[in-house]
Amino acid sequence: MRKAIIEFSIKRPWVVIGITVLITAFFAMQFPKIKIDTDPQNMLETNEPTRLFHAATKDNFNLYDFIAVGIVAEPTAFTPDQLNRVYRITAEIADLDGVIADDIMSISMVDDIKQGDGGSIVIEPLMEDEISTDAEAKHIYNRIMNNPILRGKIASDDGKAVAIFIPIESKKISHRLSTQIKEITDSLGGNAEYFIAGLPLAEDSFGAEMFKQMAISAPAAMAIIFLLLFLFFRQIKIVIAPMVVAMMSVIWAMGLLIYTGNTVHIMSSMIPIFLIPISVLNSIHIISEFHDHYKKYKHKASTIEHSINELFVPMLFTSLTTVAGFLSLALTPIPPVRVFGIFVAFGIVVAWFLSLTINPAIAMLISDKTLRNFGKSDEEHGILAKVMHSFRNFTRKYYKLIISSFAVIMVIAAVGLSLIVVNDNPVKWFKKSHPIRIADAAMNKHLAGTYMNYLVFESDDEGAMKSPELLNYMLRIQKELAKDKTVGSTTGVTDIVKKIRYELYSEDSTKMVIPENPKEIAQLLFLFEMSGGDPDDLFKFVTPEYDKANLWVQLKDGDNMAVSAVVDRGNKFIKDNPPPVGVIVKWAGLPYINIEWQNQMVSGMQKSLASSFIVVFLMMIFLFRSFKWGLFSMLPLTITVMAIYAFIGFIGKPYDMPVAVLSSLTLGLSIDFAIHFIQRLRMIYKRTKNFDESFDEIFEGTGRAITRNVLVISIGFVPMLFSTLVPYITVGSFFLAIMIVSGLVTMLLLPALTQMFKRTLFK
Repeated sequence: MRKAIIEFSIKRPWVVIGITVLITAFFAMQFPKIKIDTDPQNMLETNEPTRLFHAATKDNFNLYDFIAVGIVAEPTAFTPDQLNRVYRITAEIADLDGVIADDIMSISMVDDIKQGDGGSIVIEPLMEDEISTDAEAKHIYNRIMNNPILRGKIASDDGKAVAIFIPIESKKISHRLSTQIKEITDSLGGNAEYFIAGLPLAEDSFGAEMFKQMAISAPAAMAIIFLLLFLFFRQIKIVIAPMVVAMMSVIWAMGLLIYTGNTVHIMSSMIPIFLIPISVLNSIHIISEFHDHYKKYKHKASTIEHSINELFVPMLFTSLTTVAGFLSLALTPIPPVRVFGIFVAFGIVVAWFLSLTINPAIAMLISDKTLRNFGKSDEEHGILAKVMHSFRNFTRKYYKLIISSFAVIMVIAAVGLSLIVVNDNPVKWFKKSHPIRIADAAMNKHLAGTYMNYLVFESDDEGAMKSPELLNYMLRIQKELAKDKTVGSTTGVTDIVKKIRYELYSEDSTKMVIPENPKEIAQLLFLFEMSGGDPDDLFKFVTPEYDKANLWVQLKDGDNMAVSAVVDRGNKFIKDNPPPVGVIVKWAGLPYINIEWQNQMVSGMQKSLASSFIVVFLMMIFLFRSFKWGLFSMLPLTITVMAIYAFIGFIGKPYDMPVAVLSSLTLGLSIDFAIHFIQRLRMIYKRTKNFDESFDEIFEGTGRAITRNVLVISIGFVPMLFSTLVPYITVGSFFLAIMIVSGLVTMLLLPALTQMFKRTLFK
């Protein structure tokens, strides 16, 4: 098979190129059919209980995802001019397509509960029209401060900030609406500062920006890789081949993903960035081998055959091990991660096949005149050769020091690994200087929070939520949750009952409690429904049958660790203090969904990494027919993973979605160098029967090829470090770290180990 592929590519280069171009065109034609999905909620299976319950909660209580607009004014936002601006801005926002106008929470649209004539309850708009006096502004402020349903939510206690919470039909329109809202605030806002935040906005905006970043980062990486290859080999026609292989691999993988009906999620959007470096690795090895031997053969076909024959086995196994690493992601419980792993693995197989066909085909079309001086630019005096000679001399002389140093590094790394914390927050996928991050920080500083969880109480009995026992139980949970600094506010039917009773008793604070008589509770709630307010406001907190109640838990921090702490506090209280008989308490909300898929992803990634590590180890033993060689080949991978993740632990960077998935990339790239080094060293020794001579030679062609790969990939992805999106910066940093660390371990530790164990390794 190998011989047939090589001969066909050499003898019929135009046929090979024509066939691959046609296949590439077919997959490229699928791109207009692309379906994009940036909703992290879809990280969970569609039948996942947490996801189903969240959807049911939104349906039962008629809830929508929301965008939050914050207005901060010094010394106070409660002036006639500023409140009138908020009034006009709210009216403009209410007319936007996709906004649920009736459910907007704003000073000009929420209802206030107060005492009417004859001891009745009146529910009317807090700010029914524009105002003209400071006294009116102060009255509005005081009414908010006396209302536990509104306090901290639509205005800060110091009066410097007010908020507009805008429910929307779908998270997918968040980015578009935020742009329109900004135009409104720029036009009507005056001198106050305006901030637009919210978890749906962060998620949708990331989706909009990630494709812009991909459109910049991927071509920039390709351009830099091309320039570096040209710097190494000095022939544009030669270095075109690996770029063609990379481009075709990406198109085939993404085209097949779209053709099979899969959506392009946040994860799958990164497939090109992952495939480009992996796709060019084999091509660089082939070109390096061709480069180093063309001056000997002076014949294209013979040099191509020699190069691929020498590299076929290591290239096959490096590709298979990388495929194993990414296919292991198919074992995770996260659908987008599974899709990502499967199609990256497909792209790697494509890249391996194209490396064996496109490279020879393009090489055969290059004239002998063009190749006349090819291979003469990297002799003994070349920079790479000198670097490799330094590595050779150092590892030969100080091999014991090298081995002991890496042993110490592994011990230190073990400490760093223990410091890793699992955390994520879609808002923090943006850099600190991004407007979404700035808005998030400002609004959560002044107000109750832009992250909303729900704690739902369910019973099979109608009217159960009018029970004094249950309402007092809810109050106890509210007080317990309020102890956590992340919780900015909790709101439920309890607050409505207490507020109505407070107003009925002429604002007597001692009466702001849950009545002991269920009939009185029923009367208070009936009074609320009949007092001119919108009943739907009540039914955001309790169902019309009063068999379910919804406690809003507003959070100032959306980090998974912070949200988990709140959830754990609530769960512990419920466990230690069970609710009344027949009542079930469950969590819902976007922040809660985020911690659920994060937990599943972490456990899934740990299992997939462990399984792929074992599979790769067994493959190495099979490849080298030796347990010891197999063990040594795993050291660059093991040390690279430990060192990089330990560094993450030491600097305090959270273990988030990109970091978790990058473990598979670490496995794929780190093992590549070890396979080439060991396989070629064994082949050289088989020919020379002399260890010292083999040791010297491995630092020539193979050593230079490994160094080229390290430099090309690590430098090629430096542009990603300048992205506005943190996951892309993380990916770029990992590429740099993986290549440098695994390259150094391969060229320092493996030679040192062969020096120390040469008598048993080379019998």
